[in-house]
Amino acid sequence: MLLRSCWKSRHKNSAGPAPCWIRPGLTALLWLCLTQLVCGTGAVMETTNVVQKEAEFDVTYNGTVTSDNQTIYAFNHTISRNKTEGVRVTVDVLSQGLESPILFVVRQKQAVLSFQVPLILRGLYQRKYPYNHVGRTLCQPPTRAASETQYFFVDVSTLSSLGTNYQLRVSRVESFTLQTDKKFSFTASPSQPQYFKYVFPDGVDTVIVKVNSDMNFPCSVMSVQDIQCPVYDLDNNVAFTGMYQTITKKGAITVQRKDFPSYSFYVVVVVKTEDEACGGPLRYYPLQPDELIDAGNRSKVLDVIVFPAINSNVYVMGMLFCLGIFLSFYVLTFLVACLENKRMKKKRDEFENPADMSPAETGKTPASQYEYGSFADNGSTLSSEAITDSATSTDNNYGYMGQEFFKRRPIVSQLHHIAVRIGDSLPQRSLDSIGRSRQESLSSVEEDDYDTLDDINSDKNIVRTKKFLCVSDLARKDKRVLSKKYQIYFWNIATIAVFYALPVVQLVITYQTVVNVTGNQDICYYNFLCAHPMGALSAFNNILSNLGYVMLGLLFLLIVLKRDIVHNRALVRNDLNAHECGIPKHFGLFYAMGTALMMEGLLSACYHVCPNYTNFQFDTSFMYMIAGLCMLKLYQKRHPDINASAYTAYACLAAVIFFSVLGVVFGKGNTVFWIVFSVIHILATLLLSTQLYYMGRWRLDSGVMRRMIYIIYTDSIRQCSGPMYVDRMVLLVMGNIVNWSLAAYGLIERPNDFASYLLAIAICNLLLYFAFYIIMKLRSGERIQCLALVCILFTAVVWGFALFFFFHGLSTWQKTPAESREHNRDCILLSFFDDHDIWHFLSSIALFGSFLVLLTLDDDLDTVQRDKIYVF
Repeated sequence: MLLRSCWKSRHKNSAGPAPCWIRPGLTALLWLCLTQLVCGTGAVMETTNVVQKEAEFDVTYNGTVTSDNQTIYAFNHTISRNKTEGVRVTVDVLSQGLESPILFVVRQKQAVLSFQVPLILRGLYQRKYPYNHVGRTLCQPPTRAASETQYFFVDVSTLSSLGTNYQLRVSRVESFTLQTDKKFSFTASPSQPQYFKYVFPDGVDTVIVKVNSDMNFPCSVMSVQDIQCPVYDLDNNVAFTGMYQTITKKGAITVQRKDFPSYSFYVVVVVKTEDEACGGPLRYYPLQPDELIDAGNRSKVLDVIVFPAINSNVYVMGMLFCLGIFLSFYVLTFLVACLENKRMKKKRDEFENPADMSPAETGKTPASQYEYGSFADNGSTLSSEAITDSATSTDNNYGYMGQEFFKRRPIVSQLHHIAVRIGDSLPQRSLDSIGRSRQESLSSVEEDDYDTLDDINSDKNIVRTKKFLCVSDLARKDKRVLSKKYQIYFWNIATIAVFYALPVVQLVITYQTVVNVTGNQDICYYNFLCAHPMGALSAFNNILSNLGYVMLGLLFLLIVLKRDIVHNRALVRNDLNAHECGIPKHFGLFYAMGTALMMEGLLSACYHVCPNYTNFQFDTSFMYMIAGLCMLKLYQKRHPDINASAYTAYACLAAVIFFSVLGVVFGKGNTVFWIVFSVIHILATLLLSTQLYYMGRWRLDSGVMRRMIYIIYTDSIRQCSGPMYVDRMVLLVMGNIVNWSLAAYGLIERPNDFASYLLAIAICNLLLYFAFYIIMKLRSGERIQCLALVCILFTAVVWGFALFFFFHGLSTWQKTPAESREHNRDCILLSFFDDHDIWHFLSSIALFGSFLVLLTLDDDLDTVQRDKIYVF
């Protein structure tokens, strides 16, 4: 060290080869200390010759180094405050089979860089890869002076007793400072990383650093680091600071000015020693622990470009666009409601003052008031659905009279006129008794304690197994019991939402914090070419686009509430159509559907805070809920008495979500899991088919197989008779074909995205049942009103466009993060939203339209008696 300082002093004095004078006493003291140190350790101290050479840039120096000699190369260069020049040291070792590596130490004013050649880089399982050609860029410390000359030294030494030949070259890096919107190409390898400097221009707060390559492999890492020394530019330390991500062909990092005090940063590109992190193949396991593996040629050509990101005006435009889109649905709903009210008012005036009646006949009698109430609430396409109520709920005699009353309604209406005029109030008292029974408290009524069927055990079996069923056969229970039963759907899903959403929000906040603290951008699968940060959020646009689910879910709840209120008013004034006509109206499932749509928006936003395979269930859980609730609502329309309870339905949905989690964790390539799941899927399909075919009038016990064999033998073999319920059989056969096919596909292909596969099963069954419902409705002579038809066509078109953008996958957690980034694309709407954001917009609108279809599909039956509405 003393000799080094002497040579350093000689260089600084620049007085030629003048000797370095050392005081004799100090020399003797140092020699004594060294002698004691060597003698104490039993080592032999040998004299090492140190040679210092003045060196120049862009000159190749060839030398030989042994343990007996050491060479120091001295360089100087001028740096300025307004211009940064990169300096690069390139070293080649020409000798093979070295017993000891050569150590290169670069000493700068404020930094020291050291590395050995051959450079040993480690991979998985401690595999070792030697590199004889090494190139490193020197860190450039900032200077306050306008211009300054700085010196640095390259020390070359080794512990090998044999002579080792090497080449050394120091050169200036062209285009070390990156320019905005200008592409720069370069070559990198594991032993020759590259990094460049970028300075934020005035007025630019956010930029996107984009790195591209035409080569998938070798795998590389892109990092953004602050301007400080040392720069971490090797495979084993690049993750120590800053933000980083693995890349194959494409990578992008959004950088904000506020994160860098010097308003500048380094863009570091490192080629990894192995490709496993990018989805490439793994090398063989070394037979010996210290075996060196030839890495081959791992050079990669890349280009980097830095361009400004969007400004605050684009953020404002994006948010206003999102709000405007969905607020327009509120305005449109309000206008439709106003037009309906205006149309109904016109019809009411025509009914009250017909042109062919005398003024004396236009006075409203109680009967005319009653008929007006019936017309007003059922003529509107936005009117409420008539809630089913058993005519036998309070008075068996009246139940019989009520049924006969409606069968002869045109005659009885005239008799009612006469009865009112002569003072006979018996029919009015009967209607009043109905009104009073409808207004009784629901809190004291339980389904198990209050059943409207006489001889319930035998009557259910008789009624529900008839060959041709009408809605009146399956709408016999008291409306108070069923209303309470179906309201549980809403309260249960509200409770589920609270308990599910709170830990989800906490978890994704933790995810985002980990990403921000560690800088590891491989944790989250964003579309990095269109990920606009806001605050601590990395992709605010993907979160904002989920606003439509929440707003349209709330709008649907308001529409259902309006229908519910109008229908209750009709019940209060004893509207016969509301009591005994149309599809029975129960709004609990509609409220649950609207809540599920809002929760889908919230949880999808949580998923997009940091999308990855571990939290994908957040995005799909309420999709399963929505699909299940829609199927239950379709079935409930004509089977209100025998529809599943909320507890059973949610228990089944919980089982679906449980299997979704198992599939995500254990299903990838696991044959045993897929066999078990396929068997369960097929068995569940058979059990549900039996339940639907026999309307619940069967038992699952030890004798079920015996009864099945007996039925097959008597009906199919001996009598050769077809199925009793042909329509149901057609639906169930088609459903079994679809589900068995999906089970076979899963067992054969074993898709990696199990959650999406499970969602596809639910959607296929929903679409099959919906198509069957529409076909059977038209086949039964029923019609679809204009509003429902418009909703069907509009929803179908929107679903088509939505799926088009959905299948434009911008990322996929089925692959590695680097492979996922190959699917990234630029924004396509307002420079703010990407394809997946448009999927959010369109799918939320399509789901809202689908809910409106279910709400308005059977409005044409509001004035049709229930014993004339077929069950299918």
